[in-house]
Amino acid sequence: MPHAGPGAGVDTLLDVRNLCKSFASQAGTVHAVRDVSFRIARGQTLGLVGESGSGKSTTGRCVLHLTPPTSGEVVMGGQPLGGLGRADLRRFRTRMQMIFQDPYASLNPRMSILECVREPLKIHRRGTTPEQLSRAAELLDLVGIAQRDVDKSPGRFSGGQLQRVGIARAVALQPDLIVCDEPVSALDVSIQAQVLNLLKDLQDEFALTYLFISHDLAVIRDMCDQVCVMRGGSIVESGATGDVLAAPQQEYTQELVSAAVRLDKEA
Repeated sequence: MPHAGPGAGVDTLLDVRNLCKSFASQAGTVHAVRDVSFRIARGQTLGLVGESGSGKSTTGRCVLHLTPPTSGEVVMGGQPLGGLGRADLRRFRTRMQMIFQDPYASLNPRMSILECVREPLKIHRRGTTPEQLSRAAELLDLVGIAQRDVDKSPGRFSGGQLQRVGIARAVALQPDLIVCDEPVSALDVSIQAQVLNLLKDLQDEFALTYLFISHDLAVIRDMCDQVCVMRGGSIVESGATGDVLAAPQQEYTQELVSAAVRLDKEA
């Protein structure tokens, strides 16, 4: 599969080359990601779309090296991540953050939301304690959380509000790349558009680059410049989002688009 994303002469931030990930199971070896390659230009959004079990989330975790790839290479800003030791990778990971699917599970219930957003600043020793708290409060205000609520625990908030907290935490270290793993799939449809618009606004403000994982073609169409369609751990089709979704070439992509259109009509 050729690289999806920018070609020569474009400022490539992320270059994923022949990524593979296998897991051992009682039934044998499971090949979760098979020879996946793509590029993302700085400031752009690339979507990974496919049904459940297609390898999207595993690919995202391998990109961040939260799950070590079995083979292949991830190059971030010209730096191959596979060659970094544990301490160097930990420092480098400040440039790469993740927004998780389940905002309830991704935040510490024993912390206030202010402390949740402050946590990455504290771990990576960015500023003094007052500076960290001030920055966390600024970010919560930026994502639409009222200042009177910052000392409350995550259990006091709705899913949409908690995802805003998760987004604030993800941008706290001013990363170059954010992997968004189904960031709105657990939210009510009425809230999804608000969170997606927030992500777009933050991308413009902070020059963020997104790897956006979703099973929802409508969300992919709204958010992504480029798209890779995954099935069985492999990319089966890729290109500019508008082109792929308007005139899909592969039968699997055609089935996804047809199903999405049918669901839109039923809705």
